[in-house]
Amino acid sequence: MMAKRARLIYNPTSGREEMRRRLPDVLQRLEGYGFETSTHATVGSGDATLAAAEAARRGFDIVIAAGGDGTINEVVSGLAEAEHRPPLGILPLGTTNDLARALGIPRSWDAAIDIIAEGHERKVDIGRLNKRYFINIAGGGSLTELTYEVPSKMKTMLGQLAYYMKGLEKLPRLRPIEMTVRSKEVELHEEMMLFLVANTSSVGGFERLAPDAKIDDGLMDVYLLRKCTLPDFIRLVSLIVRGETVSDPLVVNFQTSRLTIESKDYVQLNLDGEFGGTLPCEITVLPSHLGLFVDPLGKASYHLSKPGQPGSTGVGFGASGGAGGVGGGVTMSGVIARHE
Repeated sequence: MMAKRARLIYNPTSGREEMRRRLPDVLQRLEGYGFETSTHATVGSGDATLAAAEAARRGFDIVIAAGGDGTINEVVSGLAEAEHRPPLGILPLGTTNDLARALGIPRSWDAAIDIIAEGHERKVDIGRLNKRYFINIAGGGSLTELTYEVPSKMKTMLGQLAYYMKGLEKLPRLRPIEMTVRSKEVELHEEMMLFLVANTSSVGGFERLAPDAKIDDGLMDVYLLRKCTLPDFIRLVSLIVRGETVSDPLVVNFQTSRLTIESKDYVQLNLDGEFGGTLPCEITVLPSHLGLFVDPLGKASYHLSKPGQPGSTGVGFGASGGAGGVGGGVTMSGVIARHE
């Protein structure tokens, strides 16, 4: 049987920079499963998109994205317009890893590779916002800019705490924004605090924020938070992030496959945790557009490895250095470890 050609696109700064040390281990495990793997270490914004598009053009059998939600977004964007779209495997290395949380892809690198090797491909929707793409979340308004305003070095040092600190800093400056939202289901023109368009249930590390969202139903789950006081804002956001049903006139929730949002104000957009341009925008669903490797039994969890499997360490990328690896003495025969 011919070996499958895999392209590993990784962000060397994600996961508190653990990937730099784990790379030999990752390549060895992929080799053990019969993958001929070449690598691309990203060097800046947009680089993963170019690398993914090139991997698709060169006919790789699979693409593996190793990084946070921003890296995964770039890889998805690179594959989205390709004629040949190889299935995507994920090694979650970021601060929040929303897509991995929603799909039950383990944070431990070895268990995540095991799922890729099992080869169970699930066709999933992706979203298109103007000329950009997202696979997990699009948003705009109060606090939605947090994920890309927090410096990478701060996220590396503090993890999720960095977002909470930045959020507290911004709370006193919250203000409503006049927006017009149009879809087949809803039309509104009023002041709003924020909007979220979710493709999965996990947003910002909160795993039940959009509890009804499904990544393969051809629909996006939309949440609009109307103009409110600061105490109401905190109360409602607290309910939403806990995944509790919000039957409150200040919250509008509906599903749609297409919507437009406009504003006379300058409103920045967030796509999968990264800056996604500004309003106005048109958001559409591309149904079953990409294949993702997931656990065929649906029993895997982001929080758990698969203990007891040969070679499985159960150690996540965020673990302290030296644990669970085979070190620098890994034999690389048969693995193309080419950095481009």
